[in-house]
Amino acid sequence: MSTVDQMAPVKPATAPATALSTTLPAAEPGPDLPEERRATGQLRRTDGFAMIGALVAAVSLTALLFTRLAPFDGLLGFVVVSYLAFLGFYTLLVSFDENGPTVRDRLAAAVVHSLASLMLLALVAVVAFTLWRGRDALGYLNFFVEDMGRAGPLQPLSVGGIRHAMVGTLQQIAIALAVTVPLGLVCAVFLSELPGPFSRLVRTIAEAMTALPSVVAGLFIYATVVLALGLDKSGFAASLALGVMMLPIMIRAADVVIRLVPGTLREASLALGASQWRTIWHVVVPTARSGLTTAVILGTARGIGETSPVLLTAGFAAYTNANPTSGPQTSLPLFVFDAVRRPDEAMISRGFGAAAVLMGLVLILFVIARMVGGRAPGQLGRRAARARVRASRRDAVRFAARARARQVPGVEASDSEVSDA
Repeated sequence: MSTVDQMAPVKPATAPATALSTTLPAAEPGPDLPEERRATGQLRRTDGFAMIGALVAAVSLTALLFTRLAPFDGLLGFVVVSYLAFLGFYTLLVSFDENGPTVRDRLAAAVVHSLASLMLLALVAVVAFTLWRGRDALGYLNFFVEDMGRAGPLQPLSVGGIRHAMVGTLQQIAIALAVTVPLGLVCAVFLSELPGPFSRLVRTIAEAMTALPSVVAGLFIYATVVLALGLDKSGFAASLALGVMMLPIMIRAADVVIRLVPGTLREASLALGASQWRTIWHVVVPTARSGLTTAVILGTARGIGETSPVLLTAGFAAYTNANPTSGPQTSLPLFVFDAVRRPDEAMISRGFGAAAVLMGLVLILFVIARMVGGRAPGQLGRRAARARVRASRRDAVRFAARARARQVPGVEASDSEVSDA
């Protein structure tokens, strides 16, 4: 063997052909198929088929049971038995394709959605029935601009109206809101921000007053304001009675909303040097503004539909009384109560028309409240945004004046520049 052959490097042994490769084989070219769209929703086509099949099977089985197999009768019983059968058939059909937890989840979803649909159906039925029964009275203009001072129970719908009831309701609820909104919000802030033995006592009393019967509130104001203080029956006394009904609802709802504000926001405000009052006014209340608006709406809805407190404290009048401090004053719920128990059809139609107007007033108040407090936390209105822009410009001018004063030794910002800032 030569010297060159001895110095030649030895090549490593090649790997066997059966060794695993670290690279993926090239994909074989195939026909260009359109990309299939993936469904991202929770409901599938089989869910709809299962729901429809369960509904048809439940109605068919109930009809067979009520007409052939058992001596059952009545629409309510038919609906209840059909609903229970629907739940059973739906659970059975879903169990063919899904596991146990999914079946229970679908069953719970079906129960929740059916109850929500039932509540919506009840609301639509009440509104539609009220509008249908009061359609005759709502078609006359005098129904909105006249009172019942010149109209008797046998007068046609072209004579008389509910002007006196609308004026009474608006005045009474306005006075009640002027009293209860500041008291309710301040009390809710006290309960949530200043915990202690006294706040727990106040919370317990407020929770107990939420179940207070309306007639008891009317008797309380009648005994203390009308009898003890000697004031006449008036819209103001009725407003106080409505305030007694509205205040605990408002306090409880506002307290829950304020307690949901994250504690980190309070801690951040206090860490920046703000006092507790400034933290509540500038951080807590703006953050809970939408919930506080809901609390006011709940209290208003409780007070605007009460009848017995108004009857005990304000009496009943067929004429318009725009003075809430003297004389009897009628509200829309009280007028509805008096009208629908009359035997003549015209007064019953006036009562349902007044109920429809009352629902319209509640809807208007709801829209106004949402427009006032429905913005998200930190979102400013147009006026507040313009004020914020003006304040930013003044701050920019002031900072520029201070920068120029620091650049020139011995020169301070003039009073005119500071005033302009």
